[in-house]
Amino acid sequence: MVKLCIFVGTTVGSGAFGYAGDALGLSFLWSFMLSGVGGVLGVYAGWKVAQHYK
Repeated sequence: MVKLCIFVGTTVGSGAFGYAGDALGLSFLWSFMLSGVGGVLGVYAGWKVAQHYK
């Protein structure tokens, strides 16, 4: 359950932050770096969700 929540959190967070950077008109590099930040936040959020339902 923990791995699934982390996987979903990473995918959603990374995609959302990457698309947000693109929507803001940032260059590819900045959108990519913002996507990495979203991925890290998604890992944390997924882990917290998994701990809540454990």
